[in-house]
Amino acid sequence: MASRGTPRRITEYGEEILHRPCQPVTEFGADRWAALLDDMFATLWVANGCGLAANQVDVDAQLFVYDLTDEDGIRHVGHAFNPTITTAAAFFGDQDGSEGCLSVPGAYAPLARPARVTLHAQDLDGRHFTVDASDYLARCLVHETQHLQGQVYVDHLTPAARDQALATSARERATVMKRRAARSAVVPAEIADH
Repeated sequence: MASRGTPRRITEYGEEILHRPCQPVTEFGADRWAALLDDMFATLWVANGCGLAANQVDVDAQLFVYDLTDEDGIRHVGHAFNPTITTAAAFFGDQDGSEGCLSVPGAYAPLARPARVTLHAQDLDGRHFTVDASDYLARCLVHETQHLQGQVYVDHLTPAARDQALATSARERATVMKRRAARSAVVPAEIADH
């Protein structure tokens, strides 16, 4: 695969586009979306993240990408247009864990998420699909879907925990941006096989 995608600036907590629902996607196809998908995967790699929503690169569209390796060492790579999540919390309960966000650089906080979820979405050509996910992948899919609803993970914390996460981000931001700039200079030829 040839090198593709140009890293974009990641929007940060407080920017208006992160705090309102994104527009549903009604037109599909590679001509319209392939370049953005490539840019999003490049941006995700530079930021060393596991998922990235379109509004995190200042695009008002219900779309996210993900690229992560789960607890069993299995890599999951994909994209989702117009995603929704269903859970079976009554059967599987929640998972505990720490969560961060590329739009709140350098901050992490404990946040319970459903242990298992099903993602319902559309692909680049508008075809409907589902992904059954658990643990880390489930956490990522919920996190990114909520981004497209105008919610950032810190919105689900207590006010004190949210304030602490935002204060940590303010302190760590310069270090995170320096690390991203260094990675941006060495974007690999193959970022994601999506």
